[in-house]
Amino acid sequence: MRLLLSILLAATSLPLLAAPKLDKLVLPKGFHIALYSDQVPNAREMALGTHGTVFVGSRGAGKIYALTDSNGDGVADKVRVLLSGLNDPLGVAFHDGDLYVSAVSKILVLRDIEQHLDAPPKPELITDKLPGESHHGGKFLAFGPDGKLYVPIGAPCNICEPGPDHAKLIRMNPDGSNWQDVAHGIRNTVGFDWQPGTKRLWFTDNGRDMLGDDIPSDELNEISKTGQHFGYPYCHQGDTIDPEFGKGKKCSAYVPPVVKLGAHVASLGMRFYDGKQFPASFRGAILIAEHGSWNRTRKSGYRVMVVKLKGSKVISYEPLITGFEQSESAWGRPADVQPLPDGSVLVSDDLAGAVYRVTFDAGNGK
Repeated sequence: MRLLLSILLAATSLPLLAAPKLDKLVLPKGFHIALYSDQVPNAREMALGTHGTVFVGSRGAGKIYALTDSNGDGVADKVRVLLSGLNDPLGVAFHDGDLYVSAVSKILVLRDIEQHLDAPPKPELITDKLPGESHHGGKFLAFGPDGKLYVPIGAPCNICEPGPDHAKLIRMNPDGSNWQDVAHGIRNTVGFDWQPGTKRLWFTDNGRDMLGDDIPSDELNEISKTGQHFGYPYCHQGDTIDPEFGKGKKCSAYVPPVVKLGAHVASLGMRFYDGKQFPASFRGAILIAEHGSWNRTRKSGYRVMVVKLKGSKVISYEPLITGFEQSESAWGRPADVQPLPDGSVLVSDDLAGAVYRVTFDAGNGK
C-alpha cells in the first residue's frame, strides 16, 4: 500500500514539476510576464498570421501548432495541431496567407491556412532537396523584404570542413525555385531578421563546442552584402583560429560578429522590436532567445537578452528575462521571440512546452 501510494503521489506530481515557474522569472521594472499557453510541447519558432493566429513549430514533437486568442485577453484560448508526424519541424513562416513549414530536408506549405484552422488543407511540397542530416538539420524560416524565403543549412557536425552544401544561408522563391547562396561560414543559425529602415539581415550563430567553458562565443552578425563569409570552421568569434581547421587562415579574412553573445549560450530565435509598448530605448533593439548551454561546467544562457542599437552601432547587451535556471537546474529554455501588433512580445519555451507573453506597464515606470 505504501509503495502504491508513493507511485500515485509521484504520478500526480509530474504536471506540477513540469509547469512553468513564472514566479522564478526576473524582468526589469515595469515589465510583466504571463502564460499565453502551456499546451505547446517542444515549442520552437513562432510566426504571426494576418488575423492574429500564432503558429508554432516544434522540435521532437513533430507537430505544428496554431494558437488563437479569440477574446483578445492576451491568453490563447485554443491550441490546434495543424500537422503531426513531421521530422523536426521547428521552422514556420507566414507569407501571403500561407504557412511554410520546415522538416529538415523538406519545406511544406499550408495554403490559406487561417481560413482552414479547424480542417487544415493537405500540405503541398515546396522542396525536398535540402540536406537531410539530423545534426543541425532543423531549419528556422523567414521571408525577407524581397519576398524570398530564407533557409539556413547548418554544418552537419560540431566542427568539420562542411563543403559547399552546408554552413550557409540560402534564399529561394516561394515556390521553391531559384536557390541562391546569401552567406557562408555560418555554423548554425536558428534566428534571423531584417533591421527596420536599413533592411539588412542580422542573425545569431551558435559557436562550436569542445574548446572549453569560455570559448568560442556565440555570435550576432550583420550581413551587409551577399556572399560574405563569417568564419566557420576556420575562425570563431572573429578573433580565434580553430586549432584543427584554422591552420594557415587569418581571422581578418572573415566578417567578425557585431556582438559576442557568450560561450555556449545557444542563441536561437531573434527579432527586431519595432513596437511602441516597451520603453523608447527598446525601439529598433534586437531581442534574442538564449536556449542555454550543455557543453559547459556551469550553465550559461537560459534567458532572453536585448541588444540595444543606435543605427547599426551596439549600445548595450543586457538581460530582459532571467530565471529559467537556478542553482544549475533549468526548468525552461527560451527558443524564440515574436513581437505582437500591440507591442507585447511572445517567448516560446521548448522545455516547459509553453509560450509566454511579455508586456510593459508605463505606470510602473521605465
